[in-house]
Amino acid sequence: MLDIKRIKEDPAGVKAGLRAKEVDCDKEVDRILELDEQRRQLIFDTESKKAEQNKVSKQIPQLKKAGEDVAPVMQRMAELKQAIADDADKLRDVEAEYHTLMLSLPNLPDPDLKPGGKENNEPLRYYGQPHHFDFEPKHHVDLCNALGLIDYERGVKLAGSGFWIYKGMGARLEWALLNYFIDTHIADGYELILPPHMLEYACGETAGQFPKFADEVYKIANPTDDRVHYMLPTAEAALASIYRDEILSEADLPRKFISYTPCFRREAGSHRADERGMVRGHQFNKVEMFQYTRPEDSDAAFDELVRKAEDLVKGLGFHFRTVKLAAGDCSASMARTYDIEIQIPSMNGYKEVSSVSNARDYQARRGSIRFRREATGKTEYVHTLNGSGLATSRIFPAMVEQNQLADGSVVVPEVLRKYLGGIEVIHPVK
Repeated sequence: MLDIKRIKEDPAGVKAGLRAKEVDCDKEVDRILELDEQRRQLIFDTESKKAEQNKVSKQIPQLKKAGEDVAPVMQRMAELKQAIADDADKLRDVEAEYHTLMLSLPNLPDPDLKPGGKENNEPLRYYGQPHHFDFEPKHHVDLCNALGLIDYERGVKLAGSGFWIYKGMGARLEWALLNYFIDTHIADGYELILPPHMLEYACGETAGQFPKFADEVYKIANPTDDRVHYMLPTAEAALASIYRDEILSEADLPRKFISYTPCFRREAGSHRADERGMVRGHQFNKVEMFQYTRPEDSDAAFDELVRKAEDLVKGLGFHFRTVKLAAGDCSASMARTYDIEIQIPSMNGYKEVSSVSNARDYQARRGSIRFRREATGKTEYVHTLNGSGLATSRIFPAMVEQNQLADGSVVVPEVLRKYLGGIEVIHPVK
């Protein structure tokens, strides 16, 4: 949620920032300013009427004692009571519309981001060299079938299109990836969190996914009451609400979390021929990084998360590039995002395997997450940051495609071998 003070002080700047994100919210910003003025006027009027009500009520005993007619005073008291009730109804309606519109505004992009969409994304650096083969390489679907790693057909039979089954060495290889990620993060001082996979609406609202993207998640109706839960699309949705409606001490910050979860997405993306297999799906595994920081520390925290994601990809031996996203390619909740993109040979280009983002105080305002300054005793909103560390649904196909040999075998990255009992090469199943 944006700061209303910022909107009031610089409405033109706010509108320009949102347009840089390719979102036209001019009418919404103007309406928010109108509603804020109405809200303040209604509160002022109500307080004035209550003050008059208190003053008049004190006159009644005096008038009765003096033997004077109190009927006009009682009439005024009734009028004030009704007017206060009417103002309360108006205020409730105004605040409901105001809150809905405030929740609908995306985060403002950092000023150094280029405006526009992904066509203005900026590659910042490259690591390693693109992979080249001296034989005709196979697609990861064909490799995974021949190696007995993935059962695509039975995955569809169990859950429908966009699902698959890891089996045998494939399941072990997937688990090895997750263990590599988790062990690396724990060594860096991050706390492992295993959150519920089913969340309440407030989690999505705090993270900034709701109300705009409420139709893109899997919802679960509770047959015993009217609560509606949803399957988390990313662990960020849970981690962003851990301290919702709480005030942390300054000494508590930063808080650094990682979380392993499966992620559930209704929209599995396009169905282009080069995206067959497990590149896009309705369920995938991911280790998520998340930080709560003081405002002045969030830039350094962002750089740390980017470096950690890059180091994980380096450890697997992949060529990759780090890309600074343009304002319009950042998600609605984020002020800045860098993507780590690797090459999947069969897809003829780079594909994102990690997005690292800084929400600034946007999520904290939505979830009322603050900390108390030791020097002043005043409360401020924290900054929140997140990053994939990593998702496996593109790492896995890149790994088998880039590490394939001419005979159809696949070399296991060295960092994963200790999780597989020392296995160095996975051979086709006979």
